[in-house]
Amino acid sequence: MLKIRLTRKGKRNKAFFRLVVAEHTSPIKGRFLEALGFLNPHTKEKNLKADRIKYWIGKGAQCSDTAHNLLVKEGIVEGPKRAVKMKKADKEDVAEKEEKKEEVKAEKTEETKTEKESEEKTEKEAPAETKEEK
Repeated sequence: MLKIRLTRKGKRNKAFFRLVVAEHTSPIKGRFLEALGFLNPHTKEKNLKADRIKYWIGKGAQCSDTAHNLLVKEGIVEGPKRAVKMKKADKEDVAEKEEKKEEVKAEKTEETKTEKESEEKTEKEAPAETKEEK
């Protein structure tokens, strides 16, 4: 099955996206059949080939949710926008992670305190021994 989807290009923190037609089993950054346009979210620049997009949809290509919403927004495809499936972190999960971090920090500080105390004891005992040896 063919998919019309976005593929990420560009450098780190300077991403732009290409709209491509690819086999749905191919990797996101892998081979594609045709580039149908691009989208630069930083400059809001878009260039989409409407005739080629309609051609591929006519051939049976399905759009990803994000690509479909983009095409609806641009007026190339008609219909309602789709809900994009993004996972959001629950507030409970975030709170649990923060608690775990605090526990780990507390354990590390306790370990360092005990290590310092043991080092101080060995330092106090070590000079006395060296004097006796001389």
